[in-house]
Amino acid sequence: MRADTAFAAIVGRACGKAGRAIALVAAGVMMLMASADLARAQAVVIVNGEPITNSDIDQRIKLMILTSQKAPPRKDVIEELINDKIKIKEAKKYGLDPGPSDIDSNYASMASRMRLSTQQLDKTLEGHGIHPQTLKSRMKAELVWGQLVRGKFQQSLMVGEKDILSAIEAKGQQGQEANSFEYHLRQIILIVPRGSASGVIDARRREAEALRARVQSCQEAIDLFRTMRDATVREPITKTSADLPVNLRDILDKTPVGKLTAPEVTKQGIEMVALCDRKPTTADTPQKREARDKLFAQKFETQAKKFLQEIRRSALIEYR
Repeated sequence: MRADTAFAAIVGRACGKAGRAIALVAAGVMMLMASADLARAQAVVIVNGEPITNSDIDQRIKLMILTSQKAPPRKDVIEELINDKIKIKEAKKYGLDPGPSDIDSNYASMASRMRLSTQQLDKTLEGHGIHPQTLKSRMKAELVWGQLVRGKFQQSLMVGEKDILSAIEAKGQQGQEANSFEYHLRQIILIVPRGSASGVIDARRREAEALRARVQSCQEAIDLFRTMRDATVREPITKTSADLPVNLRDILDKTPVGKLTAPEVTKQGIEMVALCDRKPTTADTPQKREARDKLFAQKFETQAKKFLQEIRRSALIEYR
């Protein structure tokens, strides 16, 4: 008989039903303790009392090979895992401790950006020998670390307008701001039920093209599509050139004001965008946004590296 089972039986006989319940709990605790002891025994490194095992290292290596297409040095992988545990522990001090549902939500968002379902992303990872939890653990460390650094060093991470203009001047991009616009848009959708046959989709697309040719103003588009069945007109939105990818900027710049963009098949159905207004702006341009993002990233990386070095000095790291 195993020691933990024997322990439960002895206490159960001595204490009756209540004793048996207590004994089962005690046995469970002993099993958890045994599992923790096993993990510690297999640990390559212990960080603030938490083990990093060979399995953890192998999983992270597989993940890094999948994302970077090259095998990282094992020593670098171990250091990254150490940093992740330190980041998560430090973030907890400031109340940054997302639960499983929060991480699952971020995981689902990543899958969506890859045009996958969470189940498909799971299968993709598992096909490379990677447990989905390996990616989720990495995501959690990066999520809390980003929140922590941005919150703790908010003032020092701010990027001034003068710095932005200097960066643009250094790249020789001055004078390009005139090509930046502010767009006033209305998204229009002709709804097509999911799973519809290709013939239904093609017919709906032809209908959209015919209606597009009729529209001469934004208000006309709104009035027309609001009266149609299985069609919807979204609330107005305002975007600048800096907010949009290059391909969409090009489309909107070539679309006359008051007209619709070409129909596009999406998950919702057939989508078009009514361009209600377009006017030049220098408030926020692609050049400014690019310079601002680059300067912020540089400041963030410098501050994050310095902060990590600081908290690593007070961490208890035991290499086995």
